[in-house]
Amino acid sequence: MRVFAELCPRPPHWRLDWTAVRERFPWVRDLAGVAQDPVHHAEGDVETHTRLACEALAALPRWRERREDERTRLFAATLLHDVAKPRCTREEDGRITAHGHSRHGDLMARRILWELGAPIAWREYVAALVRHHQVPFWGLERADLQPTAFRVSLLAANADLVLLAEADLRGRECADLAEMLENVALYEEYCAEEECLDGPRAFPSDHARFQYFRTPGRDPSYAAYDDTRLTATVLSGLPAAGKDTWIATHRPGLPVVSLDALRAELGVSPAGDQRPVVTAAFARAKEHLRAGRPFVWNATNTSRQIRERCIALAADYRARIELVSLEAAPHVLHARNRARPSPVPDAVIARLAARWETPDPTEAHTVTWLDQTPNRTRDQT
Repeated sequence: MRVFAELCPRPPHWRLDWTAVRERFPWVRDLAGVAQDPVHHAEGDVETHTRLACEALAALPRWRERREDERTRLFAATLLHDVAKPRCTREEDGRITAHGHSRHGDLMARRILWELGAPIAWREYVAALVRHHQVPFWGLERADLQPTAFRVSLLAANADLVLLAEADLRGRECADLAEMLENVALYEEYCAEEECLDGPRAFPSDHARFQYFRTPGRDPSYAAYDDTRLTATVLSGLPAAGKDTWIATHRPGLPVVSLDALRAELGVSPAGDQRPVVTAAFARAKEHLRAGRPFVWNATNTSRQIRERCIALAADYRARIELVSLEAAPHVLHARNRARPSPVPDAVIARLAARWETPDPTEAHTVTWLDQTPNRTRDQT
């Protein structure tokens, strides 16, 4: 992406112009003065650490050997890896903690890159690295190491996660640096052994992949028998992203469970209590599932947790899950919303955008990302 490419260190000197970085990104300036745990971050505040991590990345021979576009993407992830620390940093029992900053960093990175106009796949690659940037430090101690490593491989590349983790560590002053670097090296070896280091982990089929991520302890090589009996198309997207238009064009004639339609039918505003609407939606979905009828679930479904309720219900009835993620540039989305007969309140859109998690291949049989911005449409599956 151009704005990061212009700031990314480049040959022959590989110099980082931190003044230019600070001037360009307000979220970098927000890192200044945010304290860190001195045991693992004796180098200073979050801004200091982020600068040192970017300089460490630029010094890594393996990073310098990459193509320019790959270097830029990793540079963006390094800049963003601690972006949520100002929001998450707390003092607890005399210690400074930043619990949850990786997950919140994923959400913030997505929002920032969306507003900058980043292509969807590029944005999600960077967001995945931000979300998982601590995994190589402690990964071998995790009970869910294998599915986590596989998920990273489907969204980004574990080889890049390893480089980000190494840069993160070399941008610190901490007593256990050598031990943590060894952990990162062990994680790299693990990913190589599991065939998910440089590319996506292969599965026998999309149904095998879907069942693997829904079944703890499942053998990833098991060729699960596909016993699906209908297709449930689950849409995901902020209000005014173009979901109704997409249905009319691509799924004409299919039954639609629409939360907007149910809100109108029940007289519930978008800012009101949504429980009656959700209850009615699940009841109608069950009617289609019991009858074995393909249908479309039309709702915002912007968080993984909310999508999982729809997907779990459909999977229980042996449905094939097709996830379609629709989005548009912020200015387009807000203009469309204002033109609606009943616009969704801006506060509701802002709340949804703050929790927005783009669907990923671990959630469904197929996942399609669609940019509905005029003259910038990209279809990515």
